Amino acid sequence: MLTLGIDIGSASSKAVILRDGAEMTASAVIQAGTGTSGPGRVMEELFRDIDLEPQDIDFTVATGYGRFSVENADKQISEITCHAKGIYYLLPKARTIIDIGGQDAKAIQLDAKGNILKFVMNDKCAAGTGRFLDVMARVLEIPLTDMESAHFKADKWASVSSTCTVFAESEVISQLSKGVSKENIIAGVHQSIASKACSLVYRVGVKDDVIMCGGVAQDGGVVDAIEKELQQKITVAPNPQITGALGAALLAYELLIK
Repeated sequence: MLTLGIDIGSASSKAVILRDGAEMTASAVIQAGTGTSGPGRVMEELFRDIDLEPQDIDFTVATGYGRFSVENADKQISEITCHAKGIYYLLPKARTIIDIGGQDAKAIQLDAKGNILKFVMNDKCAAGTGRFLDVMARVLEIPLTDMESAHFKADKWASVSSTCTVFAESEVISQLSKGVSKENIIAGVHQSIASKACSLVYRVGVKDDVIMCGGVAQDGGVVDAIEKELQQKITVAPNPQITGALGAALLAYELLIK
């Protein structure tokens, strides 16, 4: 049996095909989210190099910000549920999940069976999300992919507002004009994101193991800043962008065999 999980976020589209609820047959990520060509392109990418067609899929679950826009989905399930499912499948010792995506951040606490005990999310403001990181990279004129290495070259983390992207942008421009190094500002940007994420984590409670997923988890500078803020080891999930889509595919299989 083949199941498909598709996670349409604000900034990216992800998809996973599972065979019999266990074997990952294919996965794809496109850096374009809901309201764009992303959902269509991720499906094209998913089926490009495999000997399967969309009609071969037995059950599809859509999740994420744009889940209700996915045509032919058999069911829509919240990203909280899907991320919890995907993370627990990959890392059964997970008890705290930090998910930072393009437009929101979430903290989830699980029990020993993978059930959700508590969750909180920030979806009202871009501060502390991938969008915040994008804006700062543009102001600093540095590729997102170079921010991690710059972070570890900093000798003093600059102070950057975690309350508002607009204020933070003004602060960064001001610090650049004062001659503060880009490396120190980038470390400060990462600390700002960490501060916002950890405020969510403290509300659900910190329990080992702490797992991070979402696109921002690919920036080791943010992971380092969160570890320092929490004084806790963080494990980055394998393929951190696809955990929601994986969880959706797993839930699709459970629904199929009921």
